[in-house]
Amino acid sequence: MGLIAAIVEAVFGGGRNVIRETAEVFRENAESGAARGADARAQAMQQFGAEFAGQRRSRFDAIMDGINRLPRPMMALGCIGLFIAAMVAPVWFAERMQGIALVPEPLWWLLGVIVSFYFGARYQAKGQAFQRDIARSLSRAPQVVESIEDLRGLRTPDSRVGAQDETGADANPALRDWGRDRGAQR
Repeated sequence: MGLIAAIVEAVFGGGRNVIRETAEVFRENAESGAARGADARAQAMQQFGAEFAGQRRSRFDAIMDGINRLPRPMMALGCIGLFIAAMVAPVWFAERMQGIALVPEPLWWLLGVIVSFYFGARYQAKGQAFQRDIARSLSRAPQVVESIEDLRGLRTPDSRVGAQDETGADANPALRDWGRDRGAQR
């Protein structure tokens, strides 16, 4: 028995686990790796949230944002207006379309590039603003989790299903009756 105890003491003694320590040389400890990953993500989110915290938009930014919102509705309403004009005043509409037919093709290509860049830049700006909003929301996640834990701590022992009172009996009368009926059936 002394030999086995000496081997176990050599492998597991002194608060160490030689087998685990040796295995961790070849394979990462999954639990420690997950903890390090969670810490890295939390720090990145805090840094990202701090970068955009407290930014206020100026009146100029709000006005320019409003102006930037005009082209899409104006183009949509303009197309609908052309359909209405074609039905209401076909001669007037035909005169205008003859004028558009005289526009050279390179000018149409230029218009296409301008519209594409406008909508592409707008899409990118709105996407970045959306990412900032998500980062701001995610930076609040630890506070929400803490609040939920605080609220769960306010629960009384009697509010849990299967809770027992001081005598050891079920505090829930329905569970007490159910248990009595199950005991009678056996």
